[in-house]
Amino acid sequence: MLQYDNSAFYFFALSTISFYILPSWYSIFKRIISAIRVDDEAVGAVSRTSAEKEKAEQLKKESRAANTLKSQGFLVNLGITSVLTLIFIWLLISVSQDGQVNSFDPFSILQIDAGADNKTIKKAYRSLSLKYHPDKNPGDRAAEAMFMMVSKAYEALTDETARENWEKYGNPDGKQSLEVSIGLPSFLLDSKNRNLVLVAYLLFMVVLIPYFVWRYYSDSSKYGEKNVMYDTYSWFHHALNENSIVKALPEVLAGSAEFRKRNIPKTAEQKQAIATLMNAVRGSMQKPKFNHPVCVKGNVLMHAHLLRQTEVLAKMEQEKDDLKYMLRMAPSLIDAMISVCKHQDALQTAINCIELGQYVTQAMWVKDSPLLQIPHFTAEEVAQCEKGATKVSTIKEYCAIPENERKGLSKFSDQQKKDVRDFLKIFPDITVECKVFVDDDEDDQVYENDLVTVQVKITRNNLADGEKAGLTHAPKFPFPKREAFWIILGQLKEGKIISIEKVLNPNKNVVHQIKFMAPPKGTYHFDLVVKSDGYVGIDETQRVEMVTLDASSLPEYKVHPDDAVLDDEPTLFEEMLNAHIEKDSDDEDEDSDDEDDNHPKSAAAKKKEQLRKARQNADDDDDSDSDAEEVYADK
Repeated sequence: MLQYDNSAFYFFALSTISFYILPSWYSIFKRIISAIRVDDEAVGAVSRTSAEKEKAEQLKKESRAANTLKSQGFLVNLGITSVLTLIFIWLLISVSQDGQVNSFDPFSILQIDAGADNKTIKKAYRSLSLKYHPDKNPGDRAAEAMFMMVSKAYEALTDETARENWEKYGNPDGKQSLEVSIGLPSFLLDSKNRNLVLVAYLLFMVVLIPYFVWRYYSDSSKYGEKNVMYDTYSWFHHALNENSIVKALPEVLAGSAEFRKRNIPKTAEQKQAIATLMNAVRGSMQKPKFNHPVCVKGNVLMHAHLLRQTEVLAKMEQEKDDLKYMLRMAPSLIDAMISVCKHQDALQTAINCIELGQYVTQAMWVKDSPLLQIPHFTAEEVAQCEKGATKVSTIKEYCAIPENERKGLSKFSDQQKKDVRDFLKIFPDITVECKVFVDDDEDDQVYENDLVTVQVKITRNNLADGEKAGLTHAPKFPFPKREAFWIILGQLKEGKIISIEKVLNPNKNVVHQIKFMAPPKGTYHFDLVVKSDGYVGIDETQRVEMVTLDASSLPEYKVHPDDAVLDDEPTLFEEMLNAHIEKDSDDEDEDSDDEDDNHPKSAAAKKKEQLRKARQNADDDDDSDSDAEEVYADK
């Protein structure tokens, strides 16, 4: 008889729980250790200049246990793992006390000592049989099962045959092929727990499982590529067009769905704080196109960052946190804006979005000089560099000046001067080369419908051989950002995009290939634009010319005779199909022969039959052709 086995349930539960708690505790301890032993490079806390020191210290602080271990996901997992661990310990204790998987033990069932005499056995049997008798426990399946076990145990101890079977095979019924028990706790059979078990089952099956499925589906259905919400993509499609200028893009970014719950002002103090910020940045803002509070707040916060006026936020903790959240999401959202521009074939707007990403990274705006990227430089140092006979306006020009002739350093300390030198060493100095060709082509010409490859090679001249580019130097941007380039091929005047891709390769030499089908015969001019993802002022633009020739001028392709023969041969599928058709044809011929035996043939039918036979024997009989001619002659 099958019975509910507590010990088997303990082992099953221990095995099941261990599948979760063992990897979970490993992950928890690994995260705790990584939070205590912070790897500076792994979290981007690298300070190559003193200007980056504050940013590096803040990244370290956020990566320590006090912050890393406060995340909601970590705390929920820790709570679940702790509860399951307590259950696991309780099950271990239960197994240690009753660790043997249920086997038939009549002495244990009758609750008497092993080797008890017959009098004790009978007394225990009477007591337990009265206690668990079905008439005294109507509807109690546990009592009914126990009554049967008591009767079986009594039989095993009093009947000689049953006792011999039990001692020899472990079962009073003799040798059993398989012993099976149900690995569930016995309290499930208790009628007192029936309602509780039913409620727990309904709660699990009807409430918890549908809720988690709904939660997973609702969350996953909100997000598209780059983990950006679908509502954000819809907003970008609505707000962006081929005429969008750079100064209007912060407002578009501020309207992203990711900011709508966070950036809604909830109190009068928050509204007043936004109004104060608006007064500080209004002069550099494009006239707002959208008056929704979310767009207004996000636009003002983003301009405070771009204009380096975040000191106004010193006493506005909520606004400061909101701006930091916006900057955290900005890189992926700007990438999404570029992908929307690519879909709309708005080339200039895509370039403007890339420039927005540069400005956000360096905390600069459209009228600012690229020299502001140099550590400790302000408008005063920039003004000194932009006047005089040796005036410069870009960092590349500033690098070319001998160190002792560089302007803007007169008030700098030795450490600040060292920061400038270190920055100029890591600032990208690139050379762009372009080549147009067709793979596996016998000449260097391009013909219409060829698969054309435009190969772009970017060389970082500031790196040594084997050296890799590190993080973008961006002290004002609170998160680490890898150095990358956008490579764009298109036609600026026509606004047509052929390819626009982000290249993250950190090597000294970066090779990127763009493939597309050659257009019809003619001369075409394309614009190749290489733009940095995080630095301002190192962009390169080249004009690419491509002459497409008429495909009819190509020499005629002659098929080799052997290849022509192979083309005429049937494929394996065709051979199998023909064999099947011939077999069916033979079967029909046999059927027709049988019919001919039973029915007289007309003269026309006889001539037709003679012609068919002549054709069948054409390959075997050299005289078959003359037979066929005689048949035709009879006509």
